Amino acid sequence: MSRWTIEEPTTLDFDGVVALRVTLIAGSVSVLASDERPSIMIGDVEGPPLMVTHEAGMLTVTHEKLWEGVLSWLRTHKCRATITVTVPHDCPVSLNLVSADAVVTGMTTRTSIKSASGDVTLDGVAGTIDAGTVSGAIEAQGLDGTVSFTSVAGDLSLAGASIGTLAARTVSGRIAADIALSGDARVEANTVSGEVALRVPEAAGAQVTLNSAAGRIETSFPELGRRDRTIAQSVTGKIGDGTARLTVNTVSGSITLLGRDDDTPEITTPRMEK
Repeated sequence: MSRWTIEEPTTLDFDGVVALRVTLIAGSVSVLASDERPSIMIGDVEGPPLMVTHEAGMLTVTHEKLWEGVLSWLRTHKCRATITVTVPHDCPVSLNLVSADAVVTGMTTRTSIKSASGDVTLDGVAGTIDAGTVSGAIEAQGLDGTVSFTSVAGDLSLAGASIGTLAARTVSGRIAADIALSGDARVEANTVSGEVALRVPEAAGAQVTLNSAAGRIETSFPELGRRDRTIAQSVTGKIGDGTARLTVNTVSGSITLLGRDDDTPEITTPRMEK
């Protein structure tokens, strides 16, 4: 096993990396897929030093005295680092963060990110994707695979995706997604008070179920039927061939389902009023 204690800006190269695990309290971490030799570049380190280990292809980065670093950050916010890692496209990635921001691009196998208040950005990531925050925002584009997003108060935004399964859950955060519904795709969004805005191609085929106990439901698909009840309302029905399934449930959050002309590029998520 190779081990380094990092207290100042440092760059390291590795013969091979088969998995990456990073634990970071504050600062930022960027994980970039590359065909070049794996490497890590560490910028300014503040507070406890970072510990980098490389054993049997597993690359691990964490604070040398993790809990001392957590306490120091809670008292003074002086425990942070800036990290950039390049690894192969098929390298599983696991990030555990407190307030650090994360950017991941180009990975193709399994990506897992857990963050308390840091923002998460995913670009061109495929495979099994699991990203969750407490209050940080999650923004993603060009995803492909099985995707799970969770947050408590953070917003979830997704653009330009063609996915097999999407599960998005938040308490008070907003969910905005501009996606393609191909084949037997499954999309499910659940919130308590957060708004949900989805945009899909007008030619999409899906069984649609939109439910809200107290929120407003709007859609641009006239073929969907509306049912208003005393304490809840729902919009259900089939668009196109109805192969995919799209389900949204909220308690008090509003729901908007829009159709996108096939010639309209998938470059932004639907805009929602604050």
